[in-house]
Amino acid sequence: MTAEFPGRTLRIGTRSSPLALAQTEMVIAALRAHVPGLRTEVVAVTTEADLWQGDLAQLGGKGLFTRQIDAMVQGGVVDLAVHCVKDVPGDVPLPAGLVFGAYLERPDVRDVLLFPEGSGWRTLADLPPGAIVLSSAVRRKAQLLRARPDLKVVRVRGTVGSRLEKLDGTKRIEVQADGMILAVAGLARLGISRPGYVLGLDEMLPAVGAGVLGLECREEDGAVADLLAKVNHPRTQREVTAERAMLRGLQGHCNSPIAGHCTTEPDGQLVLRGMVFDREGAEFVDVTLRGGHRGEPAVLGARVAAELVRQGAREIIDGVPHAWAGPARVGV
Repeated sequence: MTAEFPGRTLRIGTRSSPLALAQTEMVIAALRAHVPGLRTEVVAVTTEADLWQGDLAQLGGKGLFTRQIDAMVQGGVVDLAVHCVKDVPGDVPLPAGLVFGAYLERPDVRDVLLFPEGSGWRTLADLPPGAIVLSSAVRRKAQLLRARPDLKVVRVRGTVGSRLEKLDGTKRIEVQADGMILAVAGLARLGISRPGYVLGLDEMLPAVGAGVLGLECREEDGAVADLLAKVNHPRTQREVTAERAMLRGLQGHCNSPIAGHCTTEPDGQLVLRGMVFDREGAEFVDVTLRGGHRGEPAVLGARVAAELVRQGAREIIDGVPHAWAGPARVGV
């Protein structure tokens, strides 16, 4: 039951970036649709990862985006955390006593290639040989270089707004970029609309949990858990469960070029595609399996991970040279 609400103020922990705050407002709106008058307090923090402009792997990976806020939930400083699921580590369990109480419905998972304002480019094919594309994700770099090995991918960090300033040349950086890859959902949540080339899922498979907002709370806090259950989207939950089971089976982390996307067919069956790449996109394995009834998404994720490992994913993730038989799609 949610007898404590709206009498109780719900304290929400989140990162302090404009995108994180916009996403938190989405969560509040969703909760208030079920509990009108719900009182909330947003506790925004700038994490160590937000301050770091270098390679996240040097600090321990994307987990630094969530670790500080997780500790706040554990310690009772806040009641729940709003996390981008793609930023939640997949190679370690959630911190003790914490659970995801809800996943909001997933939006468009695709990535978009943006070009500097004033350029005449409209597609990936328009970029000239040797063009510089900004991206912070090894997953994006690997897949982009699969299609265009002539391109140069340069790491970029910062908020979406600062990245766009770097792309357009209004913020100084060491290189003049010809393009940048960002998430369609992130731009939409910030209300940013500009032309670009939306990459199809066959061109750019998304990260595990892409686009999904996960609401994390203390397992023992029944009132918050009951409140979050009102906004949980069961289909998204099943799909994310399958994807994260695959990631866990691969022992994947933020520095692993792993992509995964699960969808639900009209009959309720799940289809999960997983890919693992080397950093340059030259070597990869690709598995798609159909199966996993509504109650078995984790089984499907484990099956896809096992098949990827059988094809050599572990060696690719670890950077170990091996004899490679080529990519394959494996059916049920």
